[in-house]
Amino acid sequence: MNKQFPLNLALLACILALLAGCSRYELFDKAIAWERDSAGLTPHEITVGDLRIAYLSNTEARDGQVLVMIHGFAANKDNWVRMAGELTEHYQVYAIDLPGHGDSSKELDRDYRLQNQVEYLNRILSALELDQVNLIGNSMGGAITVLYSARYPDQVKNAVLFNPAGVFHYESELVSLVRDGSNPLIVSQPGDMERLVDFALEEKPFAPWPIYEVMEERAIANRAVNEKIFQALRDSGSEASFLDALATISAPVLIIWGDQDRVINFRNAEFFEQQIPVSEALVLEGIGHAPMIEVPERSATLVQSFIGDN
Repeated sequence: MNKQFPLNLALLACILALLAGCSRYELFDKAIAWERDSAGLTPHEITVGDLRIAYLSNTEARDGQVLVMIHGFAANKDNWVRMAGELTEHYQVYAIDLPGHGDSSKELDRDYRLQNQVEYLNRILSALELDQVNLIGNSMGGAITVLYSARYPDQVKNAVLFNPAGVFHYESELVSLVRDGSNPLIVSQPGDMERLVDFALEEKPFAPWPIYEVMEERAIANRAVNEKIFQALRDSGSEASFLDALATISAPVLIIWGDQDRVINFRNAEFFEQQIPVSEALVLEGIGHAPMIEVPERSATLVQSFIGDN
């Protein structure tokens, strides 16, 4: 397992201090590149029909099992880097920017409902010539993983769901806030990124200046497409139909959920476990909406124990 992150981040903080003459955008890019390199990941782009898709994959290709990581709403491929760094020695990893996110295409006239995102993912995996994979999804990416596993069972060997969307029987703090007209997941003005991080994460990782500042500027610039995607998620069909899809999944599924999740109530894990024929749910105490960010080493250990090496 990769143990370099604490040392790398300490060194990175020192280097960033020495590079204070650089712009914050240059420092941001250097910090992100440092983390990717430490994780053994390299950025790539591929054209898939009318889509431009960005993704990360192993700097040194690995034989054996393939892990495909699908981020959540308004997130991107770099959400997986710290966990992926614990796995790139054992697996071939792909962390993908879905359409509308990260460095991929962001058209405002595209349909971002979950059913369409499943088809976009199918086109992406086909273009990458990946025919049997282990899917790993967080939040919205977890819902996409569920629907993909139900629609394309022959392509999914195993699935891991981190705090997945799709079932909202037990309400969360987010539901009540959105109902009152406030959505902490959409960054629209200065200060919103700090609010988002505090809301989504219980265990916040170290991130040197100017990471959050640049992330906030980019999120504000993407506000229109994020609002479009969020509305599309709300228009993606009934919870009943999603539960029906869960029951048709043939792949083994591991459900991992932080019990301090304010975005989606962790108690909804019971419905995933009840409906998916071969499944197991694990609740992590003191963790929020993104275990792969908050406890990357532990998350990687759980993934590796579940998927195995063969």
